Amino acid sequence: MGLDQTSINNALAGGYWSVKVVDTIDSTQSALKSSHPTHGDVIVAEYQSTGRGRLDRTFEAAKGSALLFSSFISPRREKSEWGFIPLLVGLSVAEVLGIEFFTKWPNDILSDLGKVGGILCEIHEDGIVIGIGINVDMSEDQLPVPTASSILLTTGHAPERNILLPAILKEIAYNLEEWESGEDLTDDYLDSSATMGKQVEVTLPDGSTIASRASGISRNGELLLDNGSIISVGDIVHLSLN
Repeated sequence: MGLDQTSINNALAGGYWSVKVVDTIDSTQSALKSSHPTHGDVIVAEYQSTGRGRLDRTFEAAKGSALLFSSFISPRREKSEWGFIPLLVGLSVAEVLGIEFFTKWPNDILSDLGKVGGILCEIHEDGIVIGIGINVDMSEDQLPVPTASSILLTTGHAPERNILLPAILKEIAYNLEEWESGEDLTDDYLDSSATMGKQVEVTLPDGSTIASRASGISRNGELLLDNGSIISVGDIVHLSLN
């Protein structure tokens, strides 16, 4: 079933989210940023021609096979604390998808079969544009890379995107409100994390690498390693199961 703007917004009635559905777009992230968004604005597309993920990686999905959207929020906490937002969003997505799904620091959603989704958060004006891509109804031959998976392949069925999108937005809003009120969501994130306790290799922006065990998360979303390193930006690979 195609995305239905009316049914999505009806499911979100009473909240601040306002969703616009488009058929084809270059990038929901770019389109939302150029629209002078206000808190709660969302663009969701059936197909993105130039979708991108973190570190300018491309994100490809056959039309209608994924949930591809960007939203804008203006967090009511100091900007120095906004580094936790990608983790809060990942936690929210994993909670909605269910027990078969986990987070990978800082911005991936995994199942035991591979990467199911990714998150891209970019500061824009007085807030953050949050881009989310989730492989929903992808068959094995539609996966963009061998290390990817989908909700369908993980659970045997694909949720209706007109139901999944409002559920995720409501969960983000709930967790955001908790976090803005001063709640520490670190333990909640750790419960969802596939990274904690694993030996990891971190590639830093300068190209250097660090190998150690992931031991925790700071309240600002930084990855803490056993060797004392504190990682705010980096690309990680899980090296072991424990």
